[in-house]
Amino acid sequence: QVQLVESGGGLVQAGDSLRLSCAASGRTFSSLAMAWFRQAPGKEREFVVGISMSGTSSYYADSVKDRFTISRVNARNTVFLQMNSLKPEDTAVYYCAAETFASGSRRSAGNYNYWGQGTQVTVSS
Repeated sequence: QVQLVESGGGLVQAGDSLRLSCAASGRTFSSLAMAWFRQAPGKEREFVVGISMSGTSSYYADSVKDRFTISRVNARNTVFLQMNSLKPEDTAVYYCAAETFASGSRRSAGNYNYWGQGTQVTVSS
């Protein structure tokens, strides 16, 4: 099994930055593809950004691709989400997800078996 623990959420003003962290345990970290999803009140969980097992490939939702950056440090079993130029519409619970991915879309929440508890990001205007 994989356990994911998130941190770094909080309340910020529009234009500010946050860095979210996700620490993994229970499995060799380099064997996991990682992603961030978010869920706003009354909305379904949506894909934000993902990163390959090696960290050499990443892929972003159009809404965040110019502002957010994903990275991973396998030696620390940790993935990060650097969020810059935050907007009120970024307000959501952000979830870290992991999967070994034998098949299936890496942009689909239903294809991830391992999830963090979520961390709240609130952006005020």
